[in-house]
Amino acid sequence: MRPVTVVAHRGDPYRVRENTLASLRSALARGADAVEIDVRLTRDGVPVLLHDESLKRLWGIDRPLAHMTLEELRGLTGAEGVPTLGEALDAVGGHRVMIDLPGATERSVRTIVGTVHECGAGDRVYYCSSAAAMLLVRAADPGAEIALTWTTLAPPRPVLLEAVGPRWLNYRFGLVSRGLADRVHRDGLLVSAWTADTRRTMRRLIADGVDSITTNRVDALSAVLRGPGRQPPRRPRGR
Repeated sequence: MRPVTVVAHRGDPYRVRENTLASLRSALARGADAVEIDVRLTRDGVPVLLHDESLKRLWGIDRPLAHMTLEELRGLTGAEGVPTLGEALDAVGGHRVMIDLPGATERSVRTIVGTVHECGAGDRVYYCSSAAAMLLVRAADPGAEIALTWTTLAPPRPVLLEAVGPRWLNYRFGLVSRGLADRVHRDGLLVSAWTADTRRTMRRLIADGVDSITTNRVDALSAVLRGPGRQPPRRPRGR
C-alpha cells in the first residue's frame, strides 16, 4: 500500500470559512499533511487567498477582488478575513502548501512566486492549475514543484510534460483508476486526486494507488488512513 498525503482543500471548509487562517489551522489540527489554497491579486498587487473573482459567495459582498486594494479588502472582511499569502505561509509553519492559481496571468504568477521565495517557503510550496498557468510558473521559477491539473484520460503530450516539468499529475477523482495510476507512475510521476469527500471514494483512490488526495473532509480521510493495515500519511519533500 502506497503512503498517501492528506491535502486539505482550502483548509477545513465544512467547519470554518474556506481560505482563512482559522480554516488552515483547523485542517492541520485534524490531520492534514498539506493545505491547498487559492491565490489571486488585489488591485494593488498583493497576493491574497480567495478562490472566486468576487467576495459575494463567501462574504456576501458583490465586489470583484481585482477592484479592491488590500486596505479596502481588510475594511470589508476584517482582521480575520481574507489573509495575504505571506500570512498564510507563516500560519501553517513548516507544513506543505499547494497553491492553486485561478485567473492566472503572467503578472499574478510572477508576484505570487516572488512572494513565496521572499517568505523563504520555496522548498515547501508546490503549484497546481492548468497547463497554461503551470507554464507561467515554470517560466517564473525553473525549480518550482508543479502538480499539473489534468482533466482528461488522454495523457499529456510529451512536449508539454517537457515544458512544464511536473512532479505530479493532478486529476479529478472520477478519472482515476488503477490503470491510470500505474501509467503515471511508470512515467516517473506522482498521482494526486481532487476533491474526494466520501469514505468510499477515498478507499477506492487509495486502492488505485494514488499518492495524494485533496479533500474537504480531512478528518474522514485521516480516519480511513488510520484503518486496519493502513500506513500513516507522508509529507513529501520538495524537489
